[in-house]
Amino acid sequence: MGFARTCSVALVGVEGVVVEVQADLEPGVAAFTLVGLPDKSLSESRDRVRAAVVNSGAEWPQKKLTVGLSPASVPKSGSGFDLAVAAAVLGAAERIDPRTIADLVLIGELGLDGRVRPVRGVLPAVLAAADAGYHQVVVPEQTAGEAALVPGVSVLGVRTLRQLIAVLTDEPVPREEPTEEGRPDAMLAGLLVPGAGIGTGLAADPAEGPDLADVAGQHRARHALEIAAAGSHHLMLSGPPGAGKTMLAERLPGILPPLTRQESLEVTAVHSVAGILPPGEPLVRRAPYCAPHHSATMQSLVGGGNGLPRPGAVSLAHRGILFLDEAPEFSGKVLDALRQPLESGHVVIARAAGVVRLPARFLLVLAANPCPCGRHTLQGVGCECPSSLIRRYQARLSGPLLDRVDLRVEAEPVTRADLLGQGGRGETTAAVAARVLEARARATARLADTPWSVNSEIPGHELRTRYLAAPGALAAAERDIERGLLTARGLDRVLRVAWTVADLAGHERPDSGDIALALEMRTGIARGVPVGAGERT
Repeated sequence: MGFARTCSVALVGVEGVVVEVQADLEPGVAAFTLVGLPDKSLSESRDRVRAAVVNSGAEWPQKKLTVGLSPASVPKSGSGFDLAVAAAVLGAAERIDPRTIADLVLIGELGLDGRVRPVRGVLPAVLAAADAGYHQVVVPEQTAGEAALVPGVSVLGVRTLRQLIAVLTDEPVPREEPTEEGRPDAMLAGLLVPGAGIGTGLAADPAEGPDLADVAGQHRARHALEIAAAGSHHLMLSGPPGAGKTMLAERLPGILPPLTRQESLEVTAVHSVAGILPPGEPLVRRAPYCAPHHSATMQSLVGGGNGLPRPGAVSLAHRGILFLDEAPEFSGKVLDALRQPLESGHVVIARAAGVVRLPARFLLVLAANPCPCGRHTLQGVGCECPSSLIRRYQARLSGPLLDRVDLRVEAEPVTRADLLGQGGRGETTAAVAARVLEARARATARLADTPWSVNSEIPGHELRTRYLAAPGALAAAERDIERGLLTARGLDRVLRVAWTVADLAGHERPDSGDIALALEMRTGIARGVPVGAGERT
């Protein structure tokens, strides 16, 4: 009788659970039994592992073989257990020393020819192994760079099962020729899943992306964009078609600061699980930009799918931007589903197969026309939409959702002078990004000893007791509360925006002018703040 054990990782959303893979050989009729709540793709590993072991030059044990995945109560899915199952079987058959694999974590799919194919979710799996105290992992060669992002873990990348056997038995490691340059590598087929990241993409380098200077006019909207980037405040742009709302939103990623190391790991983990992490780029350093179509379903936006839920657009936009163009055209239920992640920074999805908690701390940008035809606010252009239709159209964005949006700005029609450049060219992305970076640095220094990193994350209680505005600066906000123009949540968000305005202006704390600008951008009521105040054009 032979017995061996090793470890792998089961992913539940973007969180991993270390699974012990045990192999037991007993005399009897040759059979292969796999237990421990495997799904269909994992149950098929019996055939993949048997063919891979034989084609790698090892002998398959002709005995009763039982492979158990523990803990048995955790559902296991995917083909990433193949490498661990093969190692456990070879250890039980004494082809390799069982002691050499007892403390190893192995992740990878096996081809019938013994090649080790990459799988999705390597980074969160290795993070889970490191948190559980494991220090050695074996992954496919193509994902070794991704696994190496986790500190304190020794990573071994293998291309074939034959190589792994040689390493574990101290035999000469066979040289496996990589795919010739210029030829497609079929081994990468499992990393990128078509359709898994609908409407999402990783932001391009600011030097290569669209420039903010391309936007004609829109000084107030440009200033709102700068405030949104500096404090991670949610933004709504409303106005007629062709005013530049989409152009502004597409240029927002360029003025956002690069992700911190921790944020990069979080974003990379989500994109790895979703299967949209580009090969050769193991670490995402720029904030992601996700822009789903208005026909997106609840599952595609929040997360879902068969079995355990998969990340949706709100998770793919984690630490980045979620842009909803033509926001009133989205389903009302889909829009209201954003209310919970906007407050908590994560989304909890309950399905019959289990409950998954996915990260979803994003910057929401909404773009909307004033009416179905878009001409309601234009002077001299007739709008044929009935008033009842306009009210119904605007009511598609519910009050509770809009109450969570910090900045609401009207994008005015572009004038001839602005369009032809007679009013002067606006600031470039690089110039605005530098100011945003300085404002973020001020906020980071102020919040150094707190769990928050940007102004939009500061709780309301702290804003009213610890981070106080200048004396008398809140007089206008207090009047708006008495008149019912501001809710308690609205006051907190005005204070957060005012702190960001102060950071951009270099003030030690918000004054009456900063509060007035924050109130104007939330309520839409003019406060006597000059257009473009605070920005440098």
